[in-house]
Amino acid sequence: MALLARMSFKPRIVYSTDPKDRFECKRCGHLLNECRCVPIENVAMDKIVVNIRIEKGGRGGKTVTVLADLPKNEDFLKKLSKELKTRCGVGGTYVLTREDCRIEIQGDQRDAIKKILTSKQIKFKGM
Repeated sequence: MALLARMSFKPRIVYSTDPKDRFECKRCGHLLNECRCVPIENVAMDKIVVNIRIEKGGRGGKTVTVLADLPKNEDFLKKLSKELKTRCGVGGTYVLTREDCRIEIQGDQRDAIKKILTSKQIKFKGM
C-alpha cells in the first residue's frame, strides 16, 4: 500500500535555479530563445488571412463566430477581440494555446466582423 502511494506522488518545482525554468515564455511555454510567439511589431497585417466560421457544438445550442488562423501574439489578440466585442455589442473571448490561436464572438456576427476586418485591411476567408 505504501509503495503505491509513493509511485503516484508527482513532485513539483517550487523554486529552481535552473535557467530553463526561469526563461520560459509565458504565452507558449517554450524557452525564450525557442519562443514561437510573434512580437506585435512583426505582425504584418497584409499577410494575415483570418478564417471565419460559425460553431454551435458543445455550447448548448448557442451560436459563436470563430476567427481562426490568427498570429500568436497576445497583445494583438487582446486588442482585436476587444474592438470586435465593442463594435458588435456582444461578448466573446480569445484563446491562445500552444496549438491554437482564435477569437470567439457570441452570436452570428459574420457581416459586422467582415466590415471591421475590411476597414483594418485584414484579409479573411470563410462564410
